Amino acid sequence: MPKSYLIDMDGVLVSGRTIIPGANEFIERLKAHGAPHLVLTNNSLYTPGDLAHRLQSIGLDIPAERIFTSALATARFLQSQRPNGKAFVVGESGLTEAVHSVGYIITEFEPDYVVLGETHSYNIGLITKAIRLVVSGARFIATNPDPSGPTEGGLVPGCGAMAALIQKASGMSPYFVGKPNPLMIRIALNHLGAHSENAVMIGDRMETDILTGVASGTETILVLSGVTRREDVHRFPYEPTHIVPSVAEIEP
Repeated sequence: MPKSYLIDMDGVLVSGRTIIPGANEFIERLKAHGAPHLVLTNNSLYTPGDLAHRLQSIGLDIPAERIFTSALATARFLQSQRPNGKAFVVGESGLTEAVHSVGYIITEFEPDYVVLGETHSYNIGLITKAIRLVVSGARFIATNPDPSGPTEGGLVPGCGAMAALIQKASGMSPYFVGKPNPLMIRIALNHLGAHSENAVMIGDRMETDILTGVASGTETILVLSGVTRREDVHRFPYEPTHIVPSVAEIEP
């Protein structure tokens, strides 16, 4: 059986709006070997279809069914915990569509959960409503702990930053579903029908991608095409299985 591959997107396959050299060829090698694979992203803004279109527009052919977001993982977590529940959602279509897809009702009236993801513009009215609902007893879930995210114009506040605001005001800590929570990898592997002992996590961040793989029991490959430099690795109490310059060096 070929190994299953879970692949981070930013810094591994793309850098902004540019394909990292060798990424296309790596994806083609996976297909040629029949290796199950998913592109994982903590970004909950967009649906897999949206992300597939964006990748295809720059020349990277990855279909929607090969993309797994923290929004999808969050929706499946909600479904497993309280089927057909209700949620107050702060986020964009990537999150609201995922929550609807598991049979949830999105409402501000007595929701079971407050679910926070990234959004293009955090509305103070919605954040205030989220705080009040959490104080009233709604369970607090967030798609990922990333404090900021890159855009073409520079850094913008991420889900983790807004979760900290709600936590500080409400006194309740969120449960983060996305990386580095190993739950996201387990849900993704279940989606693939794969097992951690025969899976590989590829990423460019030690504190999210590699930590998630280590905690999940997968093989890990750190690529140096993103934010982490080789000399940074020794500062962490865990190590990747392999370190390579980029996915261009990886043979399934």
